[in-house]
Amino acid sequence: MSDIIVPSLGESVAEATVAKWYKKVGDRVEKDETLVELETDKVALEVNALSAGALKEIKANEGDTVEEGNIIGLIEDGAEGNSSASEPSTSTEEAPAASAKSSAPAASDANGPAVRKMAAENNVDTSTISGSGKDGRVTKGDVIASLEGGSEAPVAGPREKIVKMTKLRKAIATRLKESQNTAAMLTTFNEVDMTNVMALRSQYKDLFADTHNSKLGFMSFFTKAAVSALKDLPAVNAEIKGDDIVYKNYYDIGMAVGTQKGLVVPVLRNCDQLSFAGIENELVSLAKKARNGELSMADLTGGTFTITNGGVYGSMLSTPIINPPQSGILGLHNIVKRPVVMPDGSIQARPIMYLALSYDHRIIDGREAVTFLVKVKEKIEDPRRILLGL
Repeated sequence: MSDIIVPSLGESVAEATVAKWYKKVGDRVEKDETLVELETDKVALEVNALSAGALKEIKANEGDTVEEGNIIGLIEDGAEGNSSASEPSTSTEEAPAASAKSSAPAASDANGPAVRKMAAENNVDTSTISGSGKDGRVTKGDVIASLEGGSEAPVAGPREKIVKMTKLRKAIATRLKESQNTAAMLTTFNEVDMTNVMALRSQYKDLFADTHNSKLGFMSFFTKAAVSALKDLPAVNAEIKGDDIVYKNYYDIGMAVGTQKGLVVPVLRNCDQLSFAGIENELVSLAKKARNGELSMADLTGGTFTITNGGVYGSMLSTPIINPPQSGILGLHNIVKRPVVMPDGSIQARPIMYLALSYDHRIIDGREAVTFLVKVKEKIEDPRRILLGL
């Protein structure tokens, strides 16, 4: 027998919920085949078979809470198992929901179990989707894009739908409320004229893309500007631990990303050592992993400061909530042409973005918070400062 064991859940994660078994007792199991999906308060984890055989026993059912190292099932090594058990069943033991969706096209076996599950739940035929994954496989992101691309007319149904909160959603709610209850949170604002950054980006975006095989976005400019400001104001990059303040001489910047399951904050490591192209490529990689549900615990832990961009959704202004145990978060917003009085007294329409810095007033004074935003503003309004380290 081989044990099916709950793997390492990551730093500060004590338990997980069994979200889905992809095999039934007696099913044939191949080595490295996905057996079960576990959901923690940060990520979804797939547990694969360590040996080939038959699934002998399931010790933790869907919905059960398990801990790292728990044995949740057994595999009888070398047993033939029932190969037909993993195929779509027509028996009367199937759940009513399954029979209601029996008319939905079956997802391709080449796609992962998480993709097949999402496709089945949303009545999506994956054979009609052009896959962006390896060997043309369809990813969760492809299914989501298909759903967002065109929806059918709404079907009449009940006026309310009650869905149990996932562990991720509960964790988001708990952490945000904990942040409000713990930190002496305050938000300060400023505005930044995006004219020069937009002109620089427009001038070099094609050459940048040809040279580095990535798009030149605004986030790399703001990341560089924020890191420079953090170096000058170390309290914004610090955290409180008991009665101590921990000042950090590294700059791991969390980037808030909205997904179908909720907000996640993957972390870009050592941003002070990354080039513009390095930042852009890392952002693309992390955003893709977030959309496809492929973020690991290592991707989500250890950030020292966070940047969130509500402007991509059209937000004009907001007061972002600190991501504990961090002490600061920079909020970016949409760019809107606004009338600005120029130094010569003339009035011009300029592309303006509002900035917001939420900070923990226990260790960051108002002077430091305001100075931080001013430094970011100066570097964005004159991006040559970033390149010259000024």
